[in-house]
Amino acid sequence: MDKVINKEIFRLAVPSILANITVPLVGMVDTAIAGHLQGNAPVYIGAIALGSTVFNIIYWFFGFLRTGVGGLTAQSFGRKDKADCARIFARAEGIALAIAVLILLLQWPIAQLSGMLLKGTDEVMSFMITYIYIRIWAAPATLSLYVFSGWFIGMQDSMSSMWKDLIVNGVNMLASYLLAFVAGLGFRGIVWGTVIAQWSGLLFCVLTAVFKYGQVFSFLPQSGLRKLFQGGDMRSYFKMNADLTGRSIGFIVIYVGYTLIAARYGDTILACSSILMQLLMLFSYFTDGFAYAGEAMTGRFIGAQDSISLHKTLRYVLFWGGWVSVLFIFLYAGLGKPILGLLTSDQALVTACLDFRFWMILMPPIGCAAFIFDGFYLGGTATKGIRNSMLGALVCFLIIWWLCRFLLQPEGPAALHCLMAAYYAHLAFRAVYLYAKRRVLTEKLHK
Repeated sequence: MDKVINKEIFRLAVPSILANITVPLVGMVDTAIAGHLQGNAPVYIGAIALGSTVFNIIYWFFGFLRTGVGGLTAQSFGRKDKADCARIFARAEGIALAIAVLILLLQWPIAQLSGMLLKGTDEVMSFMITYIYIRIWAAPATLSLYVFSGWFIGMQDSMSSMWKDLIVNGVNMLASYLLAFVAGLGFRGIVWGTVIAQWSGLLFCVLTAVFKYGQVFSFLPQSGLRKLFQGGDMRSYFKMNADLTGRSIGFIVIYVGYTLIAARYGDTILACSSILMQLLMLFSYFTDGFAYAGEAMTGRFIGAQDSISLHKTLRYVLFWGGWVSVLFIFLYAGLGKPILGLLTSDQALVTACLDFRFWMILMPPIGCAAFIFDGFYLGGTATKGIRNSMLGALVCFLIIWWLCRFLLQPEGPAALHCLMAAYYAHLAFRAVYLYAKRRVLTEKLHK
C-alpha cells in the first residue's frame, strides 16, 4: 500500500471523524434533554424532529454553498491558484448572506407554511412553531458555516474544519443543557443552545480566516469585487449549483418524507423513527470522514492532473471505509439497547426501538459506498452524476414506500418497517449508480 497516500487520507479523515462524532451526539443530547424534561417526552422529541425537518428543508436546498465550494476550492488548490481560492470563498459567502437575509425576512410565512404542511398532534405542532421562531435567528451563521466547511475541505485543512465542528457541537450540547435545566428555559433552552452554538462557530471561522489565511484573502482586492460575479466561469458555476440543488431536492423529499410519514402513525412512532435515524446516521458521520478526505484529495489531484495519485485515492478511501462499516455492524448488533437507554428514560420507547435493530445492522454495508462515492464526485465537481443518482434514489424510495403502503396496508410498527425498507432502497441505488459511472472522475483529468 502507498504510505504517502494513506497518510494523507488519515490526516484529512481522522480530524473530520473526531468532529463528526459530536454531530450525532448533539442530536442525541437534544433528544435526551427533551426526553428528560418534565412533561410529555414524546411530544418534545417529536417537536424537535419536525422543527429540525423545517430547517433541513431550508438548509439542504442551499447545500451547494458547501458541496460546490469544496470541489472547486480543492481543484484551485491543486493548481496552486490562491487568488481563485479566495474568489471562490468570497463569491459563495456573498450568496450565503443574501439568502440568510431573505430567510429572516420570510420567517412568519415559513412558520405558517410549516404549520400547514407538517402533521402532528396539536401539542407537538405548538412546540414546533416555537422551535422555528427561535432557531431561525441562526440562519446567517449556519449558511456562512456551510461556506467555511466546504472551503476548509478544499484547502486540505481538516484541522480548522475539526475545531469549527467541535466548537459548534460542544457549545450546542453545553448551552442546551444549561439553558434547559439550569436557567429553567425548558424546551426553549434546547433551541437557544443551537442558535448560540452556530454563532460561536462562525466567530471561530472568521478569526481563522483573518489569522491563518490572511495571505490568501489578500488577493481579493487585486481581483476586484465586481469580477466575483462576472465572466464566463459564472455560467458553469451556476450550472454546477443547479445540479447540486437538484441533489438537495432529492435529499429533502426523502428525509422530509421519512419524518412526515412517521408522524402520521402517532407520537411514539415519530419519536422512535427520530431516534433510529440518529443512531443510523452515527455510522454515516464516521464514513463521511473518509468521504471528506476523498473529496479533498480527488479535487486536488484533478487540479494537479495527477492520475496516479487520483486512482490510489479512490481505491484506498474505499478500502478504509469498508473496514469502518464492518466495525459498525458489530457495534449496532451488540450495543443497541444500552445506546437507546441513553437517549430516553421512557422504557416503552426503548422497547419500541429495539424492534427495529435489524435495520441498524443493515445500515453500514449499504451506506458505505454511497457516502464515499458522493465525496469523490463532489471533489471532481462531477455534479451531473450525483444529481442523477439522487433523483433515481428518490424514485426508488417512493416506489418501495407506495408498494408497501398499498399492498400491505401497514399500521404502527409495520409501517415503520416499510419506511426503513424504502430508505435503504434509496441508499442502495446511489451506491450502484455512482459506482457504475465512476469513469467520469478520470475523464475530468483530460478536461
